[in-house]
Amino acid sequence: MDTRNLIIVALDCDTRATAERIVDQLGDECHFYKVGLELLTVAGPDFVEHLVAQGKEVFLDLKLFEIPNSVAGAVRAAGSLGVSMVTVHGMGGLGIMAAAVDAARAFPGLRILALTVVTSMTDEDLTDIGIAGSTEEQVLRLARLAGKAGCHGLIASPRDVAALRNALGPHPLIVTPGVTLPGDSPAEHARPGTPRAAIAAGASHVVVGRTVTRAADPAAAFRLVRSSLVQ
Repeated sequence: MDTRNLIIVALDCDTRATAERIVDQLGDECHFYKVGLELLTVAGPDFVEHLVAQGKEVFLDLKLFEIPNSVAGAVRAAGSLGVSMVTVHGMGGLGIMAAAVDAARAFPGLRILALTVVTSMTDEDLTDIGIAGSTEEQVLRLARLAGKAGCHGLIASPRDVAALRNALGPHPLIVTPGVTLPGDSPAEHARPGTPRAAIAAGASHVVVGRTVTRAADPAAAFRLVRSSLVQ
């Protein structure tokens, strides 16, 4: 397997010019990019189409959490852009996730991923919003609900991967943000891990951000992440 296909670079940029510069610097090294709310808002869907036209895969991280009809419409719009993955919030419940999955059927290459618990949240944060139990328990609860809705995969922290694989088996995609190389700052991620540990535990993809995008040489940093997966 080409390990480049396991790594998604997060273009968490505040201008299109910055994002384009990173993509140019990475060149053929990187095949897969995450576009989130910040970049989509500042650059618009045209930038997503620009990436797809270059032969890149795009993970559109929208974290959709709306009434089912609106979620379905957003998924159809994402599919029309040619993206490979789009996220829906697991906390939206069965109806919202099922609406997203149903809307994606018109786009054979589109995968719906359910966000379980964002990597910045802790047990205390869940308590604050009235959810009893640990982040680990909530991740598994939402993951099972996502499976019932027909979602193709999950977004979860590196620390949740092993439990998810044990509970759900080999088939769902598990995409893990919050990964950093040893010695790097985890930033706002409360439940981080290394790319190697995430893949070893069963993650299908890892999302890498500042480790690559803020490096003096993004291509060299990407190669370092890639080599860490097999060492």
